[in-house]
Amino acid sequence: MKEIAAFEVGIKLGALFHQFVGMPVSLKNAEILEKAMKSCIMLQPYVAGAEVRIDRKRLSEKLSEFNYCSLEGDMIYARVEVEVEGIKAIGVLRWDDEKKYPMMSLVTE
Repeated sequence: MKEIAAFEVGIKLGALFHQFVGMPVSLKNAEILEKAMKSCIMLQPYVAGAEVRIDRKRLSEKLSEFNYCSLEGDMIYARVEVEVEGIKAIGVLRWDDEKKYPMMSLVTE
């Protein structure tokens, strides 16, 4: 069951990343987009909790003269907790500056 829970965490984080990267985002709608992303994760099977944050500093650095840009992987932090038949797994999506890549990993608490 641990493997299934871990797989579900990966699926949720991968879906979140690929579904939302490229969305128009600004400082005005970042909070709304965070809530929408969390809401979409929470609809999926086995999800017990989720958190999504958009890095406002990185967002600010990338804003166009029209005060928006496309959401990029280096702006997203996400945490999702799933529970499958009593077995919990927690995963995190965060940007790795050294690898220049959005890394997903299982975490223990």
